[in-house]
Amino acid sequence: MKYYPIYLNIREKRCVVVGGGDVAARKIIRLLECGAVVSVVSIKLTTTLMNMVAHGQIIHVNDNYDQQYLAGAFLVIGATDQEEVNDRIARDCRARGVMVNIVDDPGRCDFILPSLVNRGSLSIAVSTDGKSPALARKLREDLSAQFGPEYEGYLDLLGWLREMIIAAGRPADDNRDIFTALVNSPLHGHIRAGRWEEAEQTIRDLTAQEIDLTAFINRAAKGIL
Repeated sequence: MKYYPIYLNIREKRCVVVGGGDVAARKIIRLLECGAVVSVVSIKLTTTLMNMVAHGQIIHVNDNYDQQYLAGAFLVIGATDQEEVNDRIARDCRARGVMVNIVDDPGRCDFILPSLVNRGSLSIAVSTDGKSPALARKLREDLSAQFGPEYEGYLDLLGWLREMIIAAGRPADDNRDIFTALVNSPLHGHIRAGRWEEAEQTIRDLTAQEIDLTAFINRAAKGIL
């Protein structure tokens, strides 16, 4: 099976997770990070999930699985340890045309979840098409070491510069050359090392524009970058 890579916008969309264990909790946390409206169907919940319910982060359906709880779902994740229940979830979702993921069972999935490295707006997804989750985890760990936390601020800075450069009204080809020069410049190294004067000078040299990185420097001082 070869999967089609795609990033879904699930903000404010209803996502249903069946199961109340640690695996379900991990899946729910990722859904919440992406702005989903999450319902969890399970009689038993972990302490983490009970806290989420108490704080109004998720909706708890205190019952065993039934297909009625799929109504209005954008996607469904089956995270139970019961083979028969997981099979019913998969069949019911397909009958309704709802995307489904059954944890650790690629044969019943419409989509699989990659191993992720997140640095703010930067997301690096690793998938082995379900053949070796262990390798996917190892690659994620390697990438986590390579792409440090400074990439969050670095990407925010590049996004800010992109808006500023486009607003200057240059031809698109000129802008493309500047964007390429910025990402191939020492800018990232300056930010990682906290060399803000050098970072400002690099940007001035490449964009021919005066800039003020005070806001980014303040974020770095607070440990955000």
